[in-house]
Amino acid sequence: MTIDYFDEMLQPGGSDQQPDMRAPYAGYGHWLQQENPKRIMQKAAQAEAFFRTTGITFNVYGEEDADERLIPFDVVPRIIAGSEWRKLSRGIEQRVRAINAFLHDIYHRQEILRAGRIPIELISNNAAFLPQMVGVNPPGGIYTHIVGTDIVRTGVDEFFVLEDNARTPSGVSYMLENRETMLQMFPELFSRISVQQVSDYPVKLRRSLSDCMPDKCDGKPVVAILTPGIHNSAYFEHSYLADQMGAELVEGHDLRVVDGRIAMRTTQGYTPIDVLYRRVDDEYLDPLNFNPDSVLGVPGIMDVYRSGGITIANAPGTGIADDKALYSYMPDIVEFYTGEKPLLNNVETWRCSEADHLRYVLDNLSELVVKEVHGSGGYGMLVGPAANKKEIQAFRAKLMANPGNYIAQPTLALSTVPIFTRKGLSPRHVDLRPFVLVSPERIDITPGGLTRVAMTPGSLVVNSSQGGGTKDTWVLEE
Repeated sequence: MTIDYFDEMLQPGGSDQQPDMRAPYAGYGHWLQQENPKRIMQKAAQAEAFFRTTGITFNVYGEEDADERLIPFDVVPRIIAGSEWRKLSRGIEQRVRAINAFLHDIYHRQEILRAGRIPIELISNNAAFLPQMVGVNPPGGIYTHIVGTDIVRTGVDEFFVLEDNARTPSGVSYMLENRETMLQMFPELFSRISVQQVSDYPVKLRRSLSDCMPDKCDGKPVVAILTPGIHNSAYFEHSYLADQMGAELVEGHDLRVVDGRIAMRTTQGYTPIDVLYRRVDDEYLDPLNFNPDSVLGVPGIMDVYRSGGITIANAPGTGIADDKALYSYMPDIVEFYTGEKPLLNNVETWRCSEADHLRYVLDNLSELVVKEVHGSGGYGMLVGPAANKKEIQAFRAKLMANPGNYIAQPTLALSTVPIFTRKGLSPRHVDLRPFVLVSPERIDITPGGLTRVAMTPGSLVVNSSQGGGTKDTWVLEE
């Protein structure tokens, strides 16, 4: 069976059957036709060298040769019209507001459970729900300070939210470095085409975090980023953002509780921190409240947080909002808290914890994508159409042994954007992760975000840990 994929750059041509550039790509297409392919290949090689010298790498867990790897970068930009972006932005903002309202409700009155809009057991039996957060009011009422909403496209006006990343979304450093690289490699493009900027993200991030300072903050907020350390897969991003924001980069052993505040060690002694942008998972955040074996967090930080002594971004317990089993209820959540129908659609989802859903999934494994409810990075999933019989049978056994750990979705016809190869342009599937900053006064959505691209022909898996690459994402000025 042949599947027609929406090509975001090219559209069917006229009687000569030559494809035409879609309107957002018109300016770029005109430039491309005038360029020597050898020059573009040289620039692509320069970009790769730049990434290597800058240290833009990531680590892969669970492999014997788990050294640092370079994320492939493609020099053909992904271009989105300003009108398309306006539609996306409205839907993203609606969704983020609903998620924040849901988190406040689920840790307080739980009205959505009382109304029967989502099952109680989906919360009570969920490891991502933190009883330690019940009754806690985060500074400014914000739970999700930074959100990464994964979006896929299947047609001209067909956008779907694939998942919500409300815990510690990553990838923004690649978005920023991709743009910086394109500006260096092809400056003439940006003088010909009006592209909305993304370089102000670190400034907006610092401002947004500072706006969520705790009541005990006295003066200008001190902001720090908590990293698990140099062996973490996203350490480059942690250090990059700290540098760009002018924030301190700290590890758990640099921090301690001093006079009811979290303080960091400096050459002048311990200095209180007001806002901690943590890149450490809930489980490892505080060994006194969560995993007692953790050496990554800060003993007692949850007690300081509950007393209003520090802002933690994102708030502990936000993982319940991006749980993949809860994802299927997002249309209800959006409508419950906003009074509006969702502007962005969900992907149809089968919850394997339910007997009738499980039967359907088991009967159609070869046609579905099956994911762990707490999985990430493309691990622990089955892409049915790309799997062989042995892989499907092995996954069937895992699914039957623990059905509540999985959800399933149809295999979407993800849109394509060409990459530049030695043989010319070649289509590859893409997704998009826009980054959203939330504060009491505003919601900032960076125009574009991170486009992830499956570098292997025909592959639908875009995760960098599975061989995917990235592209610069352009949102055009109107």
